[in-house]
Amino acid sequence: MYPAIELLTGLLFVACYQIFGLTLDTFKWLFFICIIIVLTITDFRVRILPDAVNFFGFGLGLALAVRISPIDLTCLRIVDHVPLLGRSPAILGVSCAIFGAAAGSLLLLAAAALYKLVRGREGMGMGDVKMMLMVGTFLGIQGTFLTLLFGTLLGSVIGLLLVVILFLTGWKSSVAKRASRKGLGSISGLRWTISSRYQLPLGTFLGIAALLVVFFSRWLDMQAYRFMR
Repeated sequence: MYPAIELLTGLLFVACYQIFGLTLDTFKWLFFICIIIVLTITDFRVRILPDAVNFFGFGLGLALAVRISPIDLTCLRIVDHVPLLGRSPAILGVSCAIFGAAAGSLLLLAAAALYKLVRGREGMGMGDVKMMLMVGTFLGIQGTFLTLLFGTLLGSVIGLLLVVILFLTGWKSSVAKRASRKGLGSISGLRWTISSRYQLPLGTFLGIAALLVVFFSRWLDMQAYRFMR
């Protein structure tokens, strides 16, 4: 597995250079790529998003925002109502990073609370919330929103396909048969229930989405600018 991850990291570094050149933005995104790879692979393997990585990334994102800020049109519109935040580039950059962190973490926290209220069980861990706190400091409000949108969409599509595949391949069929003999339901219905309970790591899909936002950020910024005009 390690050679594949090292190769992926190298390819992403090359892609970053090809898109952003030798700029401060490249310096920022190289750090971000490393953090996202660690979180994505760790969540995929052991379903953990380490606090040590998330909080380090959060602090690093705030520090980099002093010089390489995640400014977007949404942040600028907020700053228009609070002129104090736009008094210097450093304050503006850190403000936009904090707004992005708040947007990502609070939206995901609200979604987790709503899921628990509706389904009566946990739908995601706090690691995902902390991850979006970190991502927001790098991507800002708009990039964070797009990460949540693309990440949850990608996770939903792949999750549904996986559930169907598990059901069709007879995953846990022996468990369903034993449960059916005890009068808990039909084998087919129990197999579908068991398959639908399979949990995928949301952090992995959020990480993939965050990288897509980084590499398509310039195109996305152009589209957002046209839309906001």
